[in-house]
Amino acid sequence: MNRLLAALPLIALAALALLFGLFALKHDPRVQPHALVGKALPDLTLPALDDGRPVRLREATADGPVLVNVFASWCAPCELEAPVLMEMKARGVKLVGVAYKDAPDNTKAFLGRVGDPYTKRLVDRDGRAGIELGVTGVPETYLVDAKGVILSKYAAPLSEADAQDLMRKMAR
Repeated sequence: MNRLLAALPLIALAALALLFGLFALKHDPRVQPHALVGKALPDLTLPALDDGRPVRLREATADGPVLVNVFASWCAPCELEAPVLMEMKARGVKLVGVAYKDAPDNTKAFLGRVGDPYTKRLVDRDGRAGIELGVTGVPETYLVDAKGVILSKYAAPLSEADAQDLMRKMAR
């Protein structure tokens, strides 16, 4: 009986490992939830990075098509994505940045270091807007049309190929 009690934690650990292993075999990591694609951008109000005044995200994207990029200073892939965003800005693409779960001072320092591609900079300090948008991790980018409808979602750092794809979609 004592041996069985001693082995019980090991048996439970083995059962959990089996459960997670079976889940991993059936889970496709390329599948990204795109629940909001084709739907209206949530009506969110976020503080502006510079002065803290409330800004409605729908108003910030009213001059669509616009890209809404969710990023953070603590996000290494966001730093890798920065040159692509700066190139898109140079080509006239409008970008609205949402700093996700980040301190405003850290966000400002990050943008000073990697460049600031955004026409508007908003702060989602507690992550509630991220929940409304369906953010699964940063960076994520949403293509929003002039009517406020989300046309595409990219749940990874944008590559040059992604940027070209987005610019084609924006030109339609």
